[in-house]
Amino acid sequence: MIDIDNTIAQQPFDGLQVERLVKNPALEILSISLAKNAVFPNHTSPKDAHLIVLEGSINFHIENQIVNLTTQQHFGFSKEVEHWVTAKEDTKFLIIR
Repeated sequence: MIDIDNTIAQQPFDGLQVERLVKNPALEILSISLAKNAVFPNHTSPKDAHLIVLEGSINFHIENQIVNLTTQQHFGFSKEVEHWVTAKEDTKFLIIR
C-alpha cells in the first residue's frame, strides 16, 4: 500500500510547529516549522541528529557558535549537546535521529 502524507506542505508558519513524521525504535523524523523570528528554545537531542533545511534559513546556536543554514543545507550534531534555533525567515526543516 502506498501512503502519501502532506504534513510538511500543510504545516503552517505560526511560531514553532513540530510534527512527528516517523517514530520507531531505530528512527525518528520530525518536521519543524518556524515563522520568521520565532525561536525553537534551548534543548538537547537524545540521539545524534541531522538537520536538513527544506526552505528558508535559520541560525543554529550550538557550543557558543552560530551556524547559518539555508535551503537544501544539511548539518549534523551530537546527542545531549544543548542547542537552540532562530528563524531568519519562514523556515521548514527536518530533524532525523
